[in-house]
Amino acid sequence: MVAVDGNNGQRKLGFWMCTALVVGNTIGIGIFLLPASLAPFGFNATIGWLVTVLGCVALARVFARLAREMPNADGPYGYIRATLGDIPAFVSIWCYWVSLWITNAAIATGVVGYIGAVFPGVATLQPALVALALLWSFVAINLFGVRTGGRVQVVTTALKLLPMVAVALLGAWLLLTQPAVYTQHPPSAPLQLGSIVTASTIALFAMLGLESATVPAARVMDPARTIPRATIAGTVLTAVIYIIVSTVPMLLIPEAELATTTAPFATVMDRFAAAGVGRWLALFVVVSGLGALNGWTLLVGELTRTMAENGVMPAPLAGSNRRGAPAVALLVTGMFASGMILMSYSKSLVEGFTFLSKVVTAANLPLYLCCSLALAILWRRGETQAARGLLGIAVLGVAYSVFAFIGLGHEPFVLGVVLAVAGLPLYVFMRWRRAAVANAAR
Repeated sequence: MVAVDGNNGQRKLGFWMCTALVVGNTIGIGIFLLPASLAPFGFNATIGWLVTVLGCVALARVFARLAREMPNADGPYGYIRATLGDIPAFVSIWCYWVSLWITNAAIATGVVGYIGAVFPGVATLQPALVALALLWSFVAINLFGVRTGGRVQVVTTALKLLPMVAVALLGAWLLLTQPAVYTQHPPSAPLQLGSIVTASTIALFAMLGLESATVPAARVMDPARTIPRATIAGTVLTAVIYIIVSTVPMLLIPEAELATTTAPFATVMDRFAAAGVGRWLALFVVVSGLGALNGWTLLVGELTRTMAENGVMPAPLAGSNRRGAPAVALLVTGMFASGMILMSYSKSLVEGFTFLSKVVTAANLPLYLCCSLALAILWRRGETQAARGLLGIAVLGVAYSVFAFIGLGHEPFVLGVVLAVAGLPLYVFMRWRRAAVANAAR
């Protein structure tokens, strides 16, 4: 769907591109490793997934209602600033901003390993250089404007769903033709509340991105209608896919073996479909990773521009090229992500994603918590006709955010605090500079 803004002639994102942004950013590389991470938890992981899905649907409703009640706000930063104030808005959006370019670095690094599995010749190249080439390729794509990035997102999202569908269909076919395979290796881990909480938190990492449609709110057609529909549709679709494709390997592959494989979906396809099919599946993993890299590149550029336009980052970062793309923001965040690649490319795929899941999840939770609180503030003000329904959604969002913080444990919480504190000097400097400019203008 193509829409043109009558005020400035810029093309905007419609429902399908926003939904693709949610699904495409949420489904990255993490889900292709998640069955191995959750294998030791057995059926605790299934229950944890259900908890995570319910929590994420609650958060999706939070973002959907905020978009409906505050259609003119510039995404999550605008929601929080208008309700909780400048400091909570800055801290939450700063942590989120850091998580975006760290995610880009990790995705680019992870994709290189899968490219080497599909195209062995790539494995002979310096992995850091290949990762940098991937990263900057998508920076270049997004320099052509939000619509170009949006088209790439729709295509890559459609392609990345194919391996998910293949695993789901294989699971259904085995259930109908060989049901006994599902009972040969039942998970042995006992059901425990602590294991459920931990598994749920691990699963949350794979669901990060449900807020994606709200970030470029100023570039969305009819945001009050488009963003809520895209957010809910994208979250529910992703959740259903995840539960199915995570359960199939858990029931088909012995627990000990599943916990050590770095490509659980490929293992399932090679064993129960045909030898060599796993390599083709790895190709779609690459597509999935590249789609996520494109989506997060689009978002970090738009978010950086929004922060600069609101005076919490240096003004040059708000600059756009002739295609309306946040060129300066894309280039700067690309350099930050490049530095992270150069520092971490030597780590293994699993080690990198284990650390990343902790840092990125911890960095996302302040945004989820503050947006849930923002909805509660709107309810308290009672400024909308539908205010009565806001409190229940806000309470669920806050409860799940706190639950996730507890599930992460001590170390990720400390990492989140460190991230928040690291941004405060910039906040103080930008506030001082705004005050100085205002005094000079008098």
